[in-house]
Amino acid sequence: MRFHPVVSVLVAISAPLATAQLNSYAKKAGLKYFGAATDSPGQRERAGLEAAYPQYDAIIRGTSEFGQTTPTNGQKWLFTEPERGVFNFTEGDIVASRAAENGQLLRCHTLVWHSQLAPWVEEGYWTPEELRAIIVEHITQVMGHYKGQCYAWDVVNEALNEDGTYRESVFYNVLGEDFVKLAFSTAAEIDPSAKLYYNDYNLESPGAKSEGAIRIVKLLKEAEIRIDGVGMQAHLTASGAPTLDQQIAVMESYGALGVEIALTELDVRVEMPTNETSMAWQAEVYKNSVSACVQVSACVGVTIWDFYDPFSWVPAVFPGEGAALLWFDDFTKHPAYYAAIEAMTKKTGNYTCRSKRRVTENKRSRRLY
Repeated sequence: MRFHPVVSVLVAISAPLATAQLNSYAKKAGLKYFGAATDSPGQRERAGLEAAYPQYDAIIRGTSEFGQTTPTNGQKWLFTEPERGVFNFTEGDIVASRAAENGQLLRCHTLVWHSQLAPWVEEGYWTPEELRAIIVEHITQVMGHYKGQCYAWDVVNEALNEDGTYRESVFYNVLGEDFVKLAFSTAAEIDPSAKLYYNDYNLESPGAKSEGAIRIVKLLKEAEIRIDGVGMQAHLTASGAPTLDQQIAVMESYGALGVEIALTELDVRVEMPTNETSMAWQAEVYKNSVSACVQVSACVGVTIWDFYDPFSWVPAVFPGEGAALLWFDDFTKHPAYYAAIEAMTKKTGNYTCRSKRRVTENKRSRRLY
């Protein structure tokens, strides 16, 4: 098997960084946080992995490793309002309470989304007035319950098709793009302190879908409705991810609209079983994504979509692929872990750390070192 050059680099850096911790390095690089999503212990019991709890929980609680967390599933509509007017915050509260206990930022996810939606919403026949009332009530109750706890909310999730047009969800089919305005205007009223995000996948390079996200930001701003951020989910593949330059370019296009940016669900899947080449490719993708965030001043943080491979969503959705996170089944770290650290400690290409870029924003034509 051919030895990939990235692997040799990672071998060289892994020894001095043996005790490296992601959130500590993120803050040194000027980010607000490096975090990981997690599900409640009840969800992990259903995965049949009870024996992994102590080591898993010790890692997720460590604020030097993770300064932020997100409930992977527990705040979605299916869990929070399974029947109309019947609210259940059990799953989301477990993660929220752990974040509070640990002193971690909480990104809350998600309010209006076509998937993991309670069947009563998706299968109902609604007039525009009825659906507006349903959206307002849901956001009011869920955001109200978590008011003051969330650094940010993914208010609307995955509203776009790949060509940048709106997805034909129950929300769009009944209300058109007004559902986006309604969701954000309601959210702004319920929790004025929370950052309000539009969140989607395949927003990591310039193209039709990123233009759709830009259109949503402009739509809200023109209506004088608050939107604070664009969440780039960054569910990527090791063999075909956007380049560093593409990610920097698209982040800057969002930042130019006056909103912040975050990588909200980062993972990088590979074909199974893993090998040196796939792990090297994965490391390069993680390095580029984290590096782009560090190099663009509007990007505030990185969240990986859990950190432990057995808890990843990838194998169930993409058969034959997996190992998308930073810890293997035995809790050893992927080479990508050290690549992410490297991205937060070293300059890349024509860019340098965000602190220096801020000082020299008026000298963009000058090469920075």
